[in-house]
Amino acid sequence: MPDYKKFTEIDLGALALSTGILVLKLLAILIVYIVVRNIGRKIISTTFGRMSNRKGMSNFRAKTLATLVISVYTYALIFMAFVAVFGLFSIDIRGLLAGAGIVGLAIGFGAQGLVNDVVTGFFILLEKQIDVGDYITTGTFNGIVEDVELRTTKVRGFDGTLHYIPNRLITSVSNHSRGNMRALVDFKIPSTPQVEEALQIVKEESRLLQQEEPAILEGPNVLPVVEADTGLTVLRILARTENLKQWSMEQKIKDRLQQRFRQAGISLPSAEEDSNEGSSEPGV
Repeated sequence: MPDYKKFTEIDLGALALSTGILVLKLLAILIVYIVVRNIGRKIISTTFGRMSNRKGMSNFRAKTLATLVISVYTYALIFMAFVAVFGLFSIDIRGLLAGAGIVGLAIGFGAQGLVNDVVTGFFILLEKQIDVGDYITTGTFNGIVEDVELRTTKVRGFDGTLHYIPNRLITSVSNHSRGNMRALVDFKIPSTPQVEEALQIVKEESRLLQQEEPAILEGPNVLPVVEADTGLTVLRILARTENLKQWSMEQKIKDRLQQRFRQAGISLPSAEEDSNEGSSEPGV
């Protein structure tokens, strides 16, 4: 027969009190963690914002480094919070760490990907390969970098998709935001006396665009080329623009010149009327 007398001897009041105190301590740890995390993030963001103003650091670079420091800071806070929780239950964290050393080899084989992510992310940031706001291509992904962390890099595609790329998969990267970008528009015109008139129109509009558009840093310049197979004259318009402005400038150049060509009665081949070989991505 079970001895039910032992259950009646339990001090329910003391048990409830100790449980309540434990819950309060857990809530206190959670509140302290949230407060310290938010204050720390604010301080880090403010500090890097001031550094970008005083030391000439770019805003994108400051955001990238701030994101990295916030990530490391958050991981450190989470570790300290776990240590505090273990302490409430009288669990010696040092014993757990010692035990982790014993099974560390086995865990290491399963964590190789994580280690590779962290190491690769560190060198990406150290070598300034990419910054937040850069337009990049890596593997099959291309878009604008939204976040760079030790483990993953977030790239927003031009269709709005947010790609989470483990850093170990970034074996090569093309950064399209370093230096000035190129805007390129081609117009194909039959090799007739209209070519000279079209060239004059392009030069006039180029001068106006250079005055009106601060995003155009150089040009637009026109280079006429005759295609041997079709006999058409290709008017290739080139301009140097600010980063990520090349697509909008290509469209503006195209629209302005098409309108002027129609007003002047210059015919364009219908199959090529919407041609814009210089742009491979949608406008930003």
